[in-house]
Order: sequence, then structure tokens, then C-alpha cells
Amino acid sequence: MVKYYIISGEASGDLHGSHLMRALQETDPVAEFRIWGGEKMQAVGGELVTHYRDMAFMGFWEVFKNLRYITKKMRFCKEDILQYQPDAVVLIDYPGFNLRIAEFAKKAGFKVFYYISPQVWAWKSGRVEKIRTSVDRLFTILPFEKDFFAARHYDVSYVGHPLIDLIPPRERPAESNLIAVLPGSREQEIKVKLPIMLSLAKAFPQYQFWVAKAPGAKEEWYAALEEVKNSPNVVVVNDSTYELLSKAHAAVVTSGTATLETALFGVPQAVCYKGNPISYAIGKRVVKIKFISLVNLILNRPLVTELIQHDMNPNALKIAFEAIVEAGPKRDEILAAYSELRMLLGQGGAAKQTASEIFRLLH
Repeated sequence: MVKYYIISGEASGDLHGSHLMRALQETDPVAEFRIWGGEKMQAVGGELVTHYRDMAFMGFWEVFKNLRYITKKMRFCKEDILQYQPDAVVLIDYPGFNLRIAEFAKKAGFKVFYYISPQVWAWKSGRVEKIRTSVDRLFTILPFEKDFFAARHYDVSYVGHPLIDLIPPRERPAESNLIAVLPGSREQEIKVKLPIMLSLAKAFPQYQFWVAKAPGAKEEWYAALEEVKNSPNVVVVNDSTYELLSKAHAAVVTSGTATLETALFGVPQAVCYKGNPISYAIGKRVVKIKFISLVNLILNRPLVTELIQHDMNPNALKIAFEAIVEAGPKRDEILAAYSELRMLLGQGGAAKQTASEIFRLLH
């Protein structure tokens, strides 16, 4: 029996972590898990130590304000690993926390595997050396990452994107008036971005705006907003993001994994980001990427409109939304390019490939 200590720090990590756990169980049916994650990982089995919502701090300023709490949780995590004595520590994305745990676990003599690489290509590329010395094997999921690491003389395993298995190719549904609104999973981004996203409901009363409530998010984060309470064409739906995207005519999406999920469902989208002004000012100086959406990053061109910080306002959003919701060149361009995007993401089987290699390296 192999004992795994697995750490993810957000909803997407919980999703991908659950599939990795199932793949590990297929390789080793008596595998044992101790986990930091959410309901999806917990449902697979093992003991949930900390829920990701307790660690969901987004942005430099938010992390700084909660530094004492984060430090306390990190100290607890290290002590818990030592007490559990796993055969392997498996880290899923969440670099601010997980890279420190990787360094600790490696020095303590544990095998360390990292599934879904930290985005060191965006900022702090110097952390490649830290990963090299702290991680026994790094598994990457984005097509350009293998070349990035190869250029720095670091051999990694490119396994393709796990969403390929979760969202197979499908026919576009019949035209509908349903608009998917994906504001993210953290309280601060919901409170800041969702009211602006829902300004569209008043401007476009002919459409129904369905807000996807993220797993682990609290009902009151949505219910307290005036735009939810006072808009007859706004509905909040629980744990139904994929069902919603399968029926949506268009979408308004916060930056992150959700942009890629929306693209794989073939839904034209506008991408939004609005953070704490201090965090944004710091991030703008240190993050070195041309785009914030995974769709544009992978295609290496500005396919979907990105509304960032001050540009994320009701008027700019209305203009961007009109271009994707109505038949025309922008909507056609997006739908055509989504096929190219899927081809770039690999052939599937990311979790199984990762589980198989981890098991091999442990034996």
C-alpha cells in the first residue's frame, strides 16, 4: 500500500486532484490518501485535512494581509506530513504554498511529485532551479511548457491537459438565450467582478444570465448582491458549470481554468479580471505574459477579448459582449479557432499518464 499526501489549493486543483486519485487507485487499489482539497477529492477517498476555501487568497495584497494565518497553516502542514509519513507528497498547482512544501518535503526525505506545473513562465522564472532541486518529477499540462523547461535544461513530463478527458468534442447545441456567467470561486473576486458582469442583464433583457456557483463557495456571497436580488433574468445555479456551458450561447468568464473549459465547450466568451489595486499594480510589474486567458496564451494570439482592471467596466463589457453574442465575424472567428486549441492540448489521459509514472518511480 502506498500512502499519498496530496495538496491542492483551489476548485480546479480539487477537480484534477480527484481524477489523479482515481488513476492512482487503478494502479494501486489499496492506495491511501491524506488530502488538502475539496469535495471532489474527498469523494474519492482519504481524509480531508484542510478545505481549499480556507486558503483561497488571491493577489499579492490579500496574501500579505493573511500572511500570519498562511504561515500557521504551512507550519501545520509540515508537521502533518512528518506525522503521516507518506511514501509520496503530490502537489497540484498552487505554487505560493506548494513550492515551499516541496522544498521542506524533499529535505525531509520524501518523494515529491508536482502535477500541473507552477506558472514560472509568467513570472519568477528563476524558480525553475528551486523546482529542479525540490521535485522528483514535474508533470506539465500546457503545450508550450515543455519547451520552456527544455530551454532551461530541465526535463519534464508533458502529459497534455486533463480537461481533454473531461470535455470531449461535441456538437454545438441549438441556439439558446442562455448566457453563462463564471465569476470565479473566491469571495473577493465574486464580490468585485460579479456585479460588473451582471450589468449585462439590464442591458440585454432578452437573455437569461445564469451564474455558476463554484463548489465550496457560500450562498451568501451571491445572494447579498443587488444585481442578483433585483434582476429577473439572473439565476444562480449550484455545481452545474459543465451543464450550463453545454447549453450556453455565450459566456462571461473570469480569467483562469474556466476560460479553457468554456472554449472546450465551444462557447464564445469575454474574459474578465479585476483585482485589488495594490495587487494589480505589483502584478503588472512582475508578471511577464502577453495575455491573461489560457485560450490566448496557448494560441499565442488575442482571440478572446480580455477586459483587465480599469478596462473591466459595464460599457467596455457591453461592447465586448455584443461582438460574441450576435452572429458576425468575431463570433465566427472564436468558434473556428477553438478546434485548433483542442488539437494543441494533447490526446488525453493526463491523469493516467501521471499516475502511472508516479507509481513506476516509487517502485
